[in-house]
Amino acid sequence: MAKKSSVEKNKRRVRLVKLYAAKRVKLKDVANNMSLPPEERFAARLKLAELPRNSSATRIRNRCELTGRARGNYRKVKMCRIKLRELANHGQIPGMVKSSW
Repeated sequence: MAKKSSVEKNKRRVRLVKLYAAKRVKLKDVANNMSLPPEERFAARLKLAELPRNSSATRIRNRCELTGRARGNYRKVKMCRIKLRELANHGQIPGMVKSSW
């Protein structure tokens, strides 16, 4: 089990990303629009830099929904490899069977 503080910090980041997503997209569009004057684009970059760092989507860590483990996660099921195997062996994941050849 991961530290509770790490899991909560990641949840806080997810909330911030959702909160600032629209503002961030608008500022990025202005900053990357080459038809605008350089001063306006630079001002948009400065405003973008003033936003909280944790409002960037790249700061979110993929974590296991059950344990909070940060490594070895499957994005499709949002679970770490350990819990995925454990639940699959108990037959609790529909459609997943143990492979043998």
